[in-house]
Amino acid sequence: MTQLRISEAAELLGVSDDTVRRWLDSGALSHELDASHRKVIDGRVLAEFARAQASPARDRSAVGRSARNRFVGLVTDVVSDKVVSQVEMVCGPFRVVSLMSTEAVQELGLVPGSLAVAVIKATNVIIETPHAS
Repeated sequence: MTQLRISEAAELLGVSDDTVRRWLDSGALSHELDASHRKVIDGRVLAEFARAQASPARDRSAVGRSARNRFVGLVTDVVSDKVVSQVEMVCGPFRVVSLMSTEAVQELGLVPGSLAVAVIKATNVIIETPHAS
C-alpha cells in the first residue's frame, strides 16, 4: 500500500500543503498515522479524491469525438520552420508539446496566448513508476 506524506499529496494535486491539511482537518480527505505518528494518505484514497476533484476547463467546441484525453489550455510557445512547428501549451498544471505542420499552425491561428484543445488519441501510452527505495 502506497502512503503519501502531506507534501507529496500536495505536489501531486498541484495545491499547497496547507490546502491538503485543510481537507484532512475537515474530513474531506481521510488519513492515517504512520509509525512516526505523522499524517499520511493512502495512495488509493488520494487517487479517488483526485478523480472526484478533477474539473478540466470547459471545452467550448460542439464536436462529438471518441478521444477521451482532451486538455483545454493556453498556447505558450510556437517554434516554426518552413515545414514543421512545435506548439507548447499549458493545460492546468501540465505542459503539452505537439509537433505539427507549419501549415496547420497557420490555419489554426496558433500563437502564444491562443486558447486551444490538445486531443490525445493514443494506442501506445508509456506509464512509468519510481523505483522503490
